[in-house]
Amino acid sequence: MLPGSIQMSGETLSSAEVKGVCEGLAEGTVRLLSLRGCHLSDRDFARLCQGVSESPSLVQLNLNLGVVSSTARVQQLAQSLHRNRSLQSLFLHGNPLTDTGLSLLNPALAAHPALVSLDLGDCLLGDEGIGLICGLLPPDGAKAGDHIASMLAVCVASSRTLEVLDLEGTGLSNQSAQILLDMVQNYPTPLRSLVLSENNISLELQQQIADLLSEGEDEDESDGHRQDRPVREKGLKNNLGPGPHRVLLSSGIGDSLLAETEM
Repeated sequence: MLPGSIQMSGETLSSAEVKGVCEGLAEGTVRLLSLRGCHLSDRDFARLCQGVSESPSLVQLNLNLGVVSSTARVQQLAQSLHRNRSLQSLFLHGNPLTDTGLSLLNPALAAHPALVSLDLGDCLLGDEGIGLICGLLPPDGAKAGDHIASMLAVCVASSRTLEVLDLEGTGLSNQSAQILLDMVQNYPTPLRSLVLSENNISLELQQQIADLLSEGEDEDESDGHRQDRPVREKGLKNNLGPGPHRVLLSSGIGDSLLAETEM
């Protein structure tokens, strides 16, 4: 499991277990909560929704396969989404929402400031429900890159080998950059170079990410653990001497942030 994640599947949760989950949500220590196919009482589901509404840290919530099993639960989830400000991915696959349930959720989904990934597969939706989903999509597709960035961040955070990631010109926004910044801040990763040029991302956010990656390099170097890491120097090329393979990297931060990395 990733740090700060709670993942259960097909289990019957006791009130004590739900209380522990809610405490983690309120304390801001839970970032990924997956209760796929789990069973809990209506009272505990209401408590869980209260925890989601109060969480400052929850990024991904998975309630797939029948967890949201009634109109009352849909209403409670909608209320929690109105108050939550951190959630980026919501998975409701396999819940009997129908068009009526989605109409109850829709105002909260449309108003949520950070949500970029939504799974409504096999939720018994009809024409009305599909129309509501279409209404959630911006006409210029602005959230498409953010959706991918949120999924990619989960993969990168769990990798123990990835050191260079090039996302130049991939339609990312400041929302994408915030997701990646949060990943770099909160997850241990060997990532040393992140290319974000030619995206609609502020220089300030790009610089914050670059600074965090530089801090990670400095810590490795001071601890004596740096071995053949990609080198990044501001405003100049770093000459590593002769070598059989080199890759020229550009982070897009400022006018020039170049490095040669021996492969």
